[in-house]
Amino acid sequence: MVHRILGLPFVSIVKRSPTIYRIGQEFFLRHETKSWRTLFSKEKDFWQATLKKKEKKPRVLIATGIAGHSTGALLESMLAAACTLRGADVHILLCNSILGACIITNYPELERGNRSGNIRIRCNSCVLSGKMWFEPMGLPIHYYEDNVRSEEKKTAHDLAATVPIDAINTYTYEGIAVGEHALAGALRYYARGDVNGEPNNEIILRKYLESSLLATYAITNLLSRHHFDVACFHHGIYSPQGLVGEVCRKHGVRVVNWNPAYRKHCFIFSHGDSYHHTMVTEPTSVWEDVSWNSSLERRTMDYLKSRWRGTNDWIWFHDRPEENPLTIQQEIGADRQRPWITLLTNVMWDAQLHYKSNAFKNMLEWVLQTIHYFEKRKDLQLIIRVHPAEIRGTLPSRQLLVDEIKKAIPLLPENVFIIPPDSQVSTYELAAQSNAVIIYNTKTGIEISSMGIPVIVAGEAWIRNKGFSTDASSPSDYFSILDGLPLTRPMSADEISRARKYAFHFFFRRMIPIPFVTAKKDRGSELQVNIPSLDYLLPHRYPGLDIICDGILTGSPFIYPAENETEKSQINDV
Repeated sequence: MVHRILGLPFVSIVKRSPTIYRIGQEFFLRHETKSWRTLFSKEKDFWQATLKKKEKKPRVLIATGIAGHSTGALLESMLAAACTLRGADVHILLCNSILGACIITNYPELERGNRSGNIRIRCNSCVLSGKMWFEPMGLPIHYYEDNVRSEEKKTAHDLAATVPIDAINTYTYEGIAVGEHALAGALRYYARGDVNGEPNNEIILRKYLESSLLATYAITNLLSRHHFDVACFHHGIYSPQGLVGEVCRKHGVRVVNWNPAYRKHCFIFSHGDSYHHTMVTEPTSVWEDVSWNSSLERRTMDYLKSRWRGTNDWIWFHDRPEENPLTIQQEIGADRQRPWITLLTNVMWDAQLHYKSNAFKNMLEWVLQTIHYFEKRKDLQLIIRVHPAEIRGTLPSRQLLVDEIKKAIPLLPENVFIIPPDSQVSTYELAAQSNAVIIYNTKTGIEISSMGIPVIVAGEAWIRNKGFSTDASSPSDYFSILDGLPLTRPMSADEISRARKYAFHFFFRRMIPIPFVTAKKDRGSELQVNIPSLDYLLPHRYPGLDIICDGILTGSPFIYPAENETEKSQINDV
């Protein structure tokens, strides 16, 4: 997210006065962490007694790394305390400015940093954040720079400068895909599906390669000096988190990753890798045998309906969507004489980083080939709904799908229509008016199929191979499926039931509630921990926190048994 001081964004403040930004940021962080630091000070004796307990097991590395990622620092400091209270030997991993490019480096800070050193201000803010959140706990803290030898710094610098630019993506170090993670970081930095034509693209890609190498050296050396049973950290992708995961897995350290969930107060945890990957391969046996009943189905559908406006969510894109079918038809310009086939996109750089494509090389290729196919199918109308997150997401895309389509196909076929990302058209109502919906990776496929609308999957969407979608595994397979449009058979009752059961599993069982983590009223995308005492982090106080800590400490599943509770009992205020 963009930090704001005195009502101005980071970029504006730094341009006006780096000194003002530094002072303002320090004040901001002291204010943000005051209650956390006060908590440990107030309960110093209790906490110190906890730290002195012998035989603390297992040994846990909370690999926050980038403490400037505010949600990560907040939640992981809380998890560090909760795991310590459960007898674990918890250590912290932080960056102290050695990484010149990382997950929180925003465009165009590196270009600006080349001239004025403003990237150092961002780094200093991140280091200060780590100190504010973690030092009051008195737990062992390891820093990236302390675990990189001087010769390794030179090696990283020299390699980043000499590896051929077209070989960076495939560059590996001791079997670790360092180059792939470097490219992922650069794509996220530019918020594009490729870096071609971007200003200073080679410089930036090489900066990410150098930082990725340094992160790899640091975590490798740390693990050679200290034994850890498990490493827990946010995202699990990009740089440096992706490298931390790679090295830990290579050295036999169990990995736990997490992300904020859609539902308020909830988080998704996964074993081994980011949930973006593990949800694809999660076996159906973990959810298909849930004892299904009308109450759970009603609860699921009520929640899915709320997602039309995001009333129960932290993450949503429309609060006043257009749901009138006639108004939607008029805005699109399509007629009702021919069936509508809706295509739902992803953000291009996001889809490319989170998933490995199945039927097509990338999402853009899929979209363009689909348009060419429908050019020959005058009996159908293709409605392309561009993902609102292109402009409304935390990191707005700098490669807009509408522009890419125009470059490749200046004149659209008369039966192909595009709904741009800034449109208020309800994606759900659009799907409801369609004969079928085609997706690449979007999570919306879970919701659309639960509505009883047939979904065709072209990428590694989570609903693939779950028994209620039509999945393509190659271009020929995909177009063969499209040849069967329009569909003459609706989803069967069994398929709809499976779709809704999976939706319940994803939104209620995989999204684990921690009731005392709330959004700030004045900054809805930022979170806070509301507890008056460390007692609230002890076992048996909050079932969701117990499940998360047990999963970290013992490897038990990160599945919340929501089917055993009423909706009201899941979230209780502190």
